Amino acid sequence: MAKLHEYQSRALLEQVGIAVPRGGVAATPDEAGRIAADIGGPVVVKAQAWVTGRAALGAIRFAEDAAGAAEAARAILGMELGRHPVEQVLVVERLAIAREFYAGVIVDDQARAPVMIFSSQGGSGIEAIAREHPDRVARHTIDIRLGLRDFEARELARRAGLSGPLLAQVGGLLPRLYDAARRFDARAAEINPLALTDDGRLVAADCRFTIDDYAVYRQPDLEIAFARELDRPPTPLERVAWDVERGDYRGTFFFIQMAQGFARGEGVVGFHGAGGGGSMMSMDALGAQGLRLANFVDTSGNPPASKVYRAARIILSQPGIDGYFASGSGVASQEQYHSARALVKAFLEEPLTVPAVIRLGGNAEEQAIAILERARARIPAPVEAYGKDDSPDFCAARLRDLIARTPPADAPPAYGPRPAQEPYRFDTVTGGTVTLDHARCRDCASKICISTCAPRILSLEGDVPVLNITREEAKRGGCVECLACEIECFFEGNGGGFVHLPIAGLDAARRAQTGEATDGDPD
Repeated sequence: MAKLHEYQSRALLEQVGIAVPRGGVAATPDEAGRIAADIGGPVVVKAQAWVTGRAALGAIRFAEDAAGAAEAARAILGMELGRHPVEQVLVVERLAIAREFYAGVIVDDQARAPVMIFSSQGGSGIEAIAREHPDRVARHTIDIRLGLRDFEARELARRAGLSGPLLAQVGGLLPRLYDAARRFDARAAEINPLALTDDGRLVAADCRFTIDDYAVYRQPDLEIAFARELDRPPTPLERVAWDVERGDYRGTFFFIQMAQGFARGEGVVGFHGAGGGGSMMSMDALGAQGLRLANFVDTSGNPPASKVYRAARIILSQPGIDGYFASGSGVASQEQYHSARALVKAFLEEPLTVPAVIRLGGNAEEQAIAILERARARIPAPVEAYGKDDSPDFCAARLRDLIARTPPADAPPAYGPRPAQEPYRFDTVTGGTVTLDHARCRDCASKICISTCAPRILSLEGDVPVLNITREEAKRGGCVECLACEIECFFEGNGGGFVHLPIAGLDAARRAQTGEATDGDPD
């Protein structure tokens, strides 16, 4: 999910007619002072950071005038919150508050519906309010076909203890909050506190929106560059990984860095899981062997080989890892040979110079293991492949032993596209390009690309493989990027096939990992 900062969330509330305090966002003390001068009275200066309890951390401060606002901003900007420095502050008018409420729309996975929650007491987290004052909290499950109707909103406020004109006032605001959540595809939209001012206005004194990551493409105006829920800004590699995921909804690719700044020899490994439960078991197994995780990755839900390949390349872009561990569910329904070909391509191109233990349990695992074992002689570092009958604990122990007795390998000459004398090319759905060198294809005895092409889109025309669909159909997804025409051709054919799969921003992210300049990234 994508968290929005408070200044972004309040802009969404304004669009549906919910009042917010006057103010604006600032990146420097001088800007904060100018905003406070425009307000012309006491202000509140708030750090824009994805953490709770900002006041207790000194990240919310009060000022009486412009000079005080500039000084407060100077104290907050650069403060380390959520492991990263604060880069912006929100400067807003200080409200004269008579009473505080809580209002929120949360998508309830169990109810499979949005739920409106209203509390006649605000300020604290809703969990604490519900625990300490259950009689002041009311919930209503919303029928998405009808939305939150006015009478339902008023009844919700009544059950939380409101009456009279205030009940009608809150009853008019809650449907607008639901409209904002629905319009902007929010998994959560919360106002806390919803302030009743001394002059009788309802104002969203603080607010937070979290946007559904799978709906980000529908919200271009929000300019969300990273749709993951973190307590810190994303790392360069996390941004690269999200760009892969948001452009390809075939299966899942989730990448989060868990450690940075480590060096070779510290027992930190790249982790590649498949499936939540199996990944958790595998991570625990690594920890039991004294190994640490550089990252968490999940490629599951039947991802294409191209997505697994890009995941592997990103994992291997973390400098200083001592090994590579892939292990997930032992009963995965996806064909494991797709993942095996993806890993072989990544290990050849990178190339792999640290030990790797790969556990691919599920459909066609024997074929997947054979694909990995066939490639071992071409990969400079040790690679061991296992199936579902080999436990995560056993596989983690094997990786520990390989790391202990294997020095870093020297990289062989780069693996990559070979010059094509008679190139036959077509584009793929994720911006890739398949090249078949018909000069090599003519001399290929096996024609193995035809029999191993998963979507069966290649046929022989004379003695060379060609598409049996149009190039436009291939680009729209007819080519599923199974990588067979490259990997099977390389080992069992005449080496005439290559699939170029770009990873936008990866070169720049790799340089950022090592502190090198990132200008002029060619990706």
